[in-house]
Amino acid sequence: MRNHFLFVAAPRPLVTARGCPSMRVRALAGATLLLAAAACAPAPSPETASAAARAPMVDARATTETRALFDALHALTGRGVMLGHQDALAYGVRWAVEPGRSDVREAAGSHPAVYGWELGHLEIGRPANLDGVDFARMRGWIVDAYRRGGVVTISWHLNNPVSGGSSWDTTRAVAAILPGGARHDAYLRWLDTFADFATSLRGARGELVPVVFRPYHEMSGSWFWWGGRLTTPEDYKRLWRMTVEHLRDRRGVHNLLYAYAPNSSGDQTALRYLDHYPGDEWVDVMGVDTYVRPQQSPAQQQAALAADLRAVGAAARAHGKIAALTETGFETLPDSLWFTRTLLPALRADSLTRRATWVLLWRNATRATRDNDHFYAPYAGHPSASDFKHFRDDPFVLFEDELPDLYGRAAPRTATPR
Repeated sequence: MRNHFLFVAAPRPLVTARGCPSMRVRALAGATLLLAAAACAPAPSPETASAAARAPMVDARATTETRALFDALHALTGRGVMLGHQDALAYGVRWAVEPGRSDVREAAGSHPAVYGWELGHLEIGRPANLDGVDFARMRGWIVDAYRRGGVVTISWHLNNPVSGGSSWDTTRAVAAILPGGARHDAYLRWLDTFADFATSLRGARGELVPVVFRPYHEMSGSWFWWGGRLTTPEDYKRLWRMTVEHLRDRRGVHNLLYAYAPNSSGDQTALRYLDHYPGDEWVDVMGVDTYVRPQQSPAQQQAALAADLRAVGAAARAHGKIAALTETGFETLPDSLWFTRTLLPALRADSLTRRATWVLLWRNATRATRDNDHFYAPYAGHPSASDFKHFRDDPFVLFEDELPDLYGRAAPRTATPR
């Protein structure tokens, strides 16, 4: 039976219709925010009940809806994980730009709960991003996902601000865009393009759409101009803080949660995970980007993924942050049982791995636009689609049509038809 989550506010503990005692999550405006389940779930262990010790938001002036999302993600910690997909509404393996479609929905019966989007090339004034997704259409898809109750997360593969090459151009650039650097002012204008985009995302009442912003990701490696050997950890931290201060304090962007997401090293430790960490006051979400190594057995893949999740969960618990698996997947899904044999057991392995509030699968590139297959979520008819449905049926996993109200809206959202 599916486990449907509901957030309610009440002055005292409640009991669900099935006689299950509700779980107190946190105090809110004199009331108790409760997380109730239609099916009795075990009470969280002390390791998963972190809300009381959570850190404040990066933005004390965050919008009402952004603060509600922040509260809801903390409340979800240890109770369930949302399934996400990059570019889900824009295209799939066999289609592109067709209203109402997503490969996830056609394989499992619902759109994903979390939508990943990419803004690379926004900074240079292009009408579409580096994967060809039109920014105007993207804006509409983001608003649609929010209207249905989904979560929006954005990454940004900016061009190299010194050489003009892509994100993968390893010309050293960070020092040049910090205060006093030769490219500082020009880079702030790039940040302004993001501020303009973020504040253009409006719901039906004119409210700003909350966004989980994941800048400068995978900094543990040296393949992007902002990471690894191409800068120092201290300059990386200065870049992060400069970005937050410009967006939040100078441009007044108050609909963002900030996500820190190193890449997996294959040997995660708390020390290595925190090498580039800019500080608790600058981060809302702790994530990790990690992909399957095809040469490993399913058992080895599961163990490696669980180790990454455990490192993130431990760091998030220690620092009072939301945890997430911010990018992952197995390209072309050659293991038709990957979702239930590898991903799900890793997510549910222990109290630390269960802290991840969402898992984002990378994109399903349209086959007609490439010389090779490049997809990470099943599509209708793929051999892994049946296993994906079993993954969806697990009570710990949430798709869009099972989400609670994450934004504190009075009117109920319209669920995706099953």
